[in-house]
Amino acid sequence: MAKPRTKEETLAWLRTIAGELSTQTLKRLEDNLSWYGDMPPSRRSAVGLVAQAGISSFIAWFEDPRSTPWIAADVFGAAPRELLRSVSLQQTLQLIRVTVEVVEDRVKDGGEPLREAILLYSREIAFAAADVYARAAEARGLWDARLEALVVDSILSGEYDDELPSRIAALGWHGHGEVAVLVGTAPKQLDVDHVRRVARHMQADVLIGVQGNRLVLVIGRSEHLGRQPDEVGTSPAMSFMEFATQLEGHFGPGHLVLGHEVPNLVDASKSAKAALAGFAVARSWRHAPRPVHADDLLPERALAGDPLARATLVHRIYRPLQAHSTELLTTLWSYLDNGRSLEATARELFVHPNTVRYRLKRVSDVIGWDATGAREALILQSALIIGSMSDHEHPPRRRSS
Repeated sequence: MAKPRTKEETLAWLRTIAGELSTQTLKRLEDNLSWYGDMPPSRRSAVGLVAQAGISSFIAWFEDPRSTPWIAADVFGAAPRELLRSVSLQQTLQLIRVTVEVVEDRVKDGGEPLREAILLYSREIAFAAADVYARAAEARGLWDARLEALVVDSILSGEYDDELPSRIAALGWHGHGEVAVLVGTAPKQLDVDHVRRVARHMQADVLIGVQGNRLVLVIGRSEHLGRQPDEVGTSPAMSFMEFATQLEGHFGPGHLVLGHEVPNLVDASKSAKAALAGFAVARSWRHAPRPVHADDLLPERALAGDPLARATLVHRIYRPLQAHSTELLTTLWSYLDNGRSLEATARELFVHPNTVRYRLKRVSDVIGWDATGAREALILQSALIIGSMSDHEHPPRRRSS
């Protein structure tokens, strides 16, 4: 019966076979792990350095377990930073398993203390690997949060630069096509991950920004890969107001304002300006719904001096009616001035009430607002007032005959 080796003899033996263990490990990695063989030479070399460092660190640790209290610094310090981005945690654990198996097979006759040391060290190295990846994920999460805040700030301010598209791409934005901005009060505790899960469930993507007591969501539609917009059997795309309604519970108490749709993310500042202006004056509408569209607050925004609201009222209501028919414009003026009374309007214009009713329907067809509703009547009357003021400031050009 062979005499058991002393610890000093075991250490000397381990040092003599360290090169052999490294060579066998690299060969088994190539034989057993397909992803290792598919790597470019520089990455394979970096993975090999990690395996060799693990074996060398084990020998040093076996000599004095207190000499390397944090194993990650020994083993993973040899790996270049980009290796963490190209090798997943699962692949790293496979690497550890293969290395431990090679060492166990080679030193199985080294005695019980050595086998126990290998088991203990392999457990520690696995935990160390998990810690390295957790720290990397945490650092990436903090970086993504700062980058996302920078992108949202750029959208809110409208101050873009050439790097904005690359920053958006770095965040993994999956939105396509139209975008709208939702502004409300920030909750005491915001579960960002839950907001993203809700958005993904609705086939939407969001950028999230918190500015003081305001929570800002930039919402864009996203499609699953392979889905066609007109595919038979697919559910119709949700409107942005439906998105806002589903996300309403993630905001704090108070008003919630949705900006108008814009063609793409680069134009989102226009929707953001409308939403922010609406949020600032939403309290002036006693029974404002939650959420409320920024365009439903056009009168309050215009009174507060919002130039975008004034331009919207003129160019989407007053000018189209003026260009379409002065008769419709006059009928709308009379109807609103007479307290939305069909009979009083008919008497003033010397027409039948049904004629007034027909003209009001034509007004709704032209501009999309219905003058018979109290709220929309306020919007239309504001448009007429501001539009007539703009006529005095900038008289419309007469068409040449």
